[in-house]
Amino acid sequence: MVRMRKEWPDEGDLVVGTVHKVLNYGAFGSLEEYDGKEAFIHISEVSSGWVKNIRDYVRENQKIVARVLRVNPKKGHVDVSLKRIREDQRTRKIQQWKIEQKAEKLLEFSAKILGKDLDAGYEEVGYGIMEEFGDLYGAFEIGAEEGTKPLIERGMSEEWANAITEVAKKNISPPEVNITGYIDLKSYSNNGVDVIKKALSAINGNEISVQCVGAPRYRLMVKSSDYITAETILKEAADKAIEVVLEEGGEGTFQRELE
Repeated sequence: MVRMRKEWPDEGDLVVGTVHKVLNYGAFGSLEEYDGKEAFIHISEVSSGWVKNIRDYVRENQKIVARVLRVNPKKGHVDVSLKRIREDQRTRKIQQWKIEQKAEKLLEFSAKILGKDLDAGYEEVGYGIMEEFGDLYGAFEIGAEEGTKPLIERGMSEEWANAITEVAKKNISPPEVNITGYIDLKSYSNNGVDVIKKALSAINGNEISVQCVGAPRYRLMVKSSDYITAETILKEAADKAIEVVLEEGGEGTFQRELE
């Protein structure tokens, strides 16, 4: 269960729950992000159409995403709606919740490195991470990509920054972007083959590879951590190769493959 620092959700929030009781007039479920809190779905909030049998829409042990309508601490539950949420919102919330579940497990691993448990992890750094980064996973992404320095600069203790970075680097794969472009290279010199070889050798770097599609066309493939960097690498590589053939009196053009 991913824990929220605040005790109750706010009206309008999207929440994840598990249905545990279905009655003729509504259903009850436990809120995954708010320990011990319960949600109630009135039959009128199950679907936008007429509901003859509520069990056609909800069942015991079903995972749901709902919108909070009212928060009632005195009754010990929140009123929620299934019909006041779009499918894309439901999908995005479930994805976010699954990512935060993973992040909680990473926080537990980090705590173990320091000889502590998950409760201590939340109290000492977890809730602070949520306030500073918006969610738990954000800090681990930074640790995996940039190391401890930015975490410490944003107020995290050195021991926790080191533990989180260690766990992040072992468990989070860096993002990878793949893009492709084509260059057509033509040389009219007697040593045209050598000119083309020279042009292609001007393309270098671990991030880029070259394949011959069929003269005069060559495919350039770039792997990088983000699109802006990938596009820059691709364009600079193409420009270098084209510049070589132009200097030798040839022709060169570049074409970006559309995704």
